[in-house]
This record gives sequence, C-alpha cells and structure tokens, in this order.
Amino acid sequence: MQVVLEKVSKSFPGNGGSIAVLEELNFTIEKGEFVCLVGPSGCGKSTLIHLIAGLERPTSGRLLIDGSPVTGPGRDRVVVFQEPALFPWLTVRRNVEFGLKMLGIGEAQRRQKSAQYLKMVHLSRFADAYPHQLSGGMKQRVAIARALAMDPKILLMDEPFGALDAQTRRLLHEELLEIWQTTHKTIFFVTHNVREATVLGDKVLEMSARPGRIKGGFQIHLPRPRRESDPHLIVIQQRILLGLKEEIAKVVKDEDLDYLVERME
Repeated sequence: MQVVLEKVSKSFPGNGGSIAVLEELNFTIEKGEFVCLVGPSGCGKSTLIHLIAGLERPTSGRLLIDGSPVTGPGRDRVVVFQEPALFPWLTVRRNVEFGLKMLGIGEAQRRQKSAQYLKMVHLSRFADAYPHQLSGGMKQRVAIARALAMDPKILLMDEPFGALDAQTRRLLHEELLEIWQTTHKTIFFVTHNVREATVLGDKVLEMSARPGRIKGGFQIHLPRPRRESDPHLIVIQQRILLGLKEEIAKVVKDEDLDYLVERME
C-alpha cells in the first residue's frame, strides 16, 4: 500500500499553549518499499509512526493510504515496537495467535498461520515455549511473527532492534529482509542507527530536530545483502551522519539555553 503525507503537522498541549512535534511533513512511501527514518532523539519519529498507524491524528495536513485518509487504526497496518510486549502467561504459539483469536478466527486456521509465521522467523521448535525462556532477539522475532500473522499491508517498526546486541541485530536484519522479499510488504522502519538504516532501506529519510521536518532523503540502489563496511555505503552513511550531527548540535544548544534560563530565574 502507498502512504502519502501532505503537509502533516502534529502538536500537543503543553506549557499553557501547544508544543509542535512535527511540522509540514511531505513524503511518499511506495507500495512494497522499505523506507527507514533516522533523526535525533525527541524529533517526533515515534509520533510519526503513531500517525501512520492511526493511533494519533494530525493537527493539520493530510495522511493518505492508497488515496484514502487515515481516520484510525486498521488491520492493514501493524506496529512492532522496541519492546516485544509478549503475554508472559501464553506460549509462543498462543502469543502469535492472539490477534487472530480476537478477530474470531477459528483454531485450525490460527494454528496454520502461527506455524507458517513461526517457521518464517525460524522459531518453530519454540512454539510451546514461554517468553521467559527466550532470548531478547527471539522475543522480538515472536513479535514480528505476531504482526505478520495479521497479514498487514504495512509493517510499521519503531526501533525494533534498538535494545539488542550487534550480533543479534545483524541476524535479525537478514531475517527481516528475507521476510520482506518473500511477502512484498511495505515497511516503514524507525531507527537511531544509521548503519542499520542504510543496510536495510531502499530509501533513508532524515528528520530535523524538533519540530521534526524531513531534512533530506537518500535513495540506496546498492544490491542486497549489503555490508556495513561497503565503501559506497559508507559514503552515504557519512552524508547522513553529517546532517544528523548538525541537528544534534541544535538540540544540545537548545538544552544549554534552557539550562541557562533556569539558572537565571
């Protein structure tokens, strides 16, 4: 499914007025595209995920999916968060089947789908295990299988590998790309990690400091699988990092100014 943002802004109440978090975002995610988003902390990346998911509404502008306005959550979009948020009292299989059960899907079909997606994330042998018996990476793979079982057209991923070690993250990169190439789903992936973004994405969008704007976009035409140490990839990473460094400097400057004001009051 295609996602289009036209002058999308988002503000929240605060300090006796409103706080602008996102300001006039304009970009398109094409059907089947893998788009990564990077930006400094607090720039509104998670808020943007919530807007596309329909968990929040824009203050202004238009957010369209296949030409129709987003008015709320829908089965065509599923979010995978940094924390897997599995139910500890349910087995891996039951966790994957949970959303399907809520939709009233019969047990036989639930079992078939859970088996299909657990195989896809290489966890078939752990179907009857409980979350406390799994590693962090395995828990996140269960969360991905649970999301895929709902058969969304768009997979929204909010720093899903941020808490994992480098080796586990690389393994999950390979598995996620394999899933994407198999299912042809549209993926919007938020991360702090520029290397991760360039290894995974067809396109990397860079956000400014708050209020978040799209500062730039980088098309990556290199074939997959990609190596983080690929010289062509390093050039793109350095360009993105240069822009991020400028935005982080703005954040630090603003925080220093706030501190000085507090000292003066």
